[in-house]
Amino acid sequence: MREVPDTIACPSCDAIFHRAQLNPRDVAHCQRCGTELERHAGTLHRRVLPLTLASLILFAIASLFPIVSIETHGLHSETTLVGAVFVLGAEGMAPVALLVLVTTLLFPLLHLCILIWVLVPLQRGRRTLGFAGLVRIMQSLRPWGMIEVFLLGILVAVIKLSGMATVVVGPALWAFVVLTVLLTMVLAFDPRGLWEMAFDRQPGT
Repeated sequence: MREVPDTIACPSCDAIFHRAQLNPRDVAHCQRCGTELERHAGTLHRRVLPLTLASLILFAIASLFPIVSIETHGLHSETTLVGAVFVLGAEGMAPVALLVLVTTLLFPLLHLCILIWVLVPLQRGRRTLGFAGLVRIMQSLRPWGMIEVFLLGILVAVIKLSGMATVVVGPALWAFVVLTVLLTMVLAFDPRGLWEMAFDRQPGT
């Protein structure tokens, strides 16, 4: 069985330390600058793949189904997240449309797809091609997923519109709510923990 390396480097100051044996909920910090080095993954590594699959399903619902339907003076209007991006672009707000597209669609979807691509082989005891690069990409994408910010904006808009029109919540909004919770749990799994799974875990453990 391959083992996790005995040393670990601080990502901030490059100090080298002997890897400590962590207990559940333990977090190791750099003695020089205080940066988090690693944390015990607990049992989350067993749940992250099902959570990621569920997130992908909810992501599809949230992106393709209507978010809200608005009825006023006999007129009916509804839109999806993808449709909202096109509308923003057509209204001359291309930068905003691009920001919504990247932070609520492309980056979260890419993160989930990479996680699935990496985790499935790990469950079978092997690493996928380009493992190191994919883990680095996931680490760089983590700060850019802003689905929870988009959800907050939708909720504020629904509250304001409810006084002027009949607002019917669509399935996508409920999917966004659950997706936000699941993504929070998925992102709680530090991508660095994938190295521990790759070097020290066997399938089904």
